[in-house]
Amino acid sequence: MPSPSPYRALFATPGAKAFSAAGFVGRLPIAMEGVGIVTMISQLTGRYGLAGALSATVALSAAVAGPQISRLVDRHGQRKVLRPATLVALFGVAGLLLTARRGWPDWTLFPWAVAAGCVPSVGAMVRARWAAIHQGAPRRLHAAYAWESIVDEVCFIVGPVISIGLSTAWFPEAGMLLAACFLAVGVFSLTLQRATEPVPHPRDHHTGGSALRSPGLRVLVATFVATGAIFGAIDVVTVAFAEEEGHKAAASLVLSVYALGSCLAGAVFGMKGPRGAVSRQWLVGICAMAVSMIPLLLVGNLPFLAGALFIAGLSVAPTMVTTMALVERHVPRANLTEGMTWTTTGLAVGVALGSSVAGWVVDAAGAGTGYLVPAVAGALAAAVAFLGYRRLRPAPEREGSGADGRQDRTDRSEQRVA
Repeated sequence: MPSPSPYRALFATPGAKAFSAAGFVGRLPIAMEGVGIVTMISQLTGRYGLAGALSATVALSAAVAGPQISRLVDRHGQRKVLRPATLVALFGVAGLLLTARRGWPDWTLFPWAVAAGCVPSVGAMVRARWAAIHQGAPRRLHAAYAWESIVDEVCFIVGPVISIGLSTAWFPEAGMLLAACFLAVGVFSLTLQRATEPVPHPRDHHTGGSALRSPGLRVLVATFVATGAIFGAIDVVTVAFAEEEGHKAAASLVLSVYALGSCLAGAVFGMKGPRGAVSRQWLVGICAMAVSMIPLLLVGNLPFLAGALFIAGLSVAPTMVTTMALVERHVPRANLTEGMTWTTTGLAVGVALGSSVAGWVVDAAGAGTGYLVPAVAGALAAAVAFLGYRRLRPAPEREGSGADGRQDRTDRSEQRVA
């Protein structure tokens, strides 16, 4: 029977509390940088177009650099790679703040934005530690992935509030400055903890090349591009809808309800042990996310919108948990950190696409029509998931995979389904 308190058992592992706490601090900048740049540039110049372009540049830079940094981590270890990568990102943030404050030409901002986006995927680093510690213990690993999904949602609840609040109440660069401090403290605290760091795999263990050679991972990444478009579109359209209703400030509260639904679902999902085929649970989660977009097309006021987003959020964290479990099963252990980062990259690309398309639709037809964008993105995610489902079951039994040596009842169930 599953433990009545899996999270208590999880953190009984020596060093678990320390690296999870460091991971939380190191992940806050992900939720702070985008809104921090928009707030800073809009206050200094009054130009939202420039602010959005810089925010997108940072996001795309992170999407490109993240998997490459994680590939180096798999080969050389977290300590050797994360510290110099973080220094590059901090150097970029410092240059961006100075250039913006001095009012230098617009083009000089973008090289700094590219450097600022070279941030490591701290969430993937922490999940890789959990995977290394609990290899062969699927119940605890399930709870660990659920916990990290909760941490992700808390970051996106707290981070924007801190970033926007400081930038508006103190000085324009305050949000970005604090985000840089969080990144430095989180990453350097994490890399000090050598006992829980996964063992690196030298180049000769990487004969298969990139983690994207895995067909299963390609399905997950493609699906997550569409899933990220859901998130990006919801953020933009909800702000526009709240403004149309005359309560723009309430948008942050409504979006927090969306994240709260995900947090609660993730906590409950983590309390239960893994049951049935993980690939089937993932498919159900993606379909639930798609269906939950339909009520948004009928919203007429903010309370109804908040309720609809809370229900929609219930499928988010469980889907993230099953996604990471599938990555661990389908990607060789020598490429595990890179594989986890590719899913984050897919989300980031999707968020950029979804927010851009949603902004165009809102400008052309209004916020109510804008909710068609996440609905279409959800349908696309479900379609990709259905088409790629056969590549996700059963988990491959090859040497060096994350699932190697762990043919538990869940794996046997997947084989019977296949």
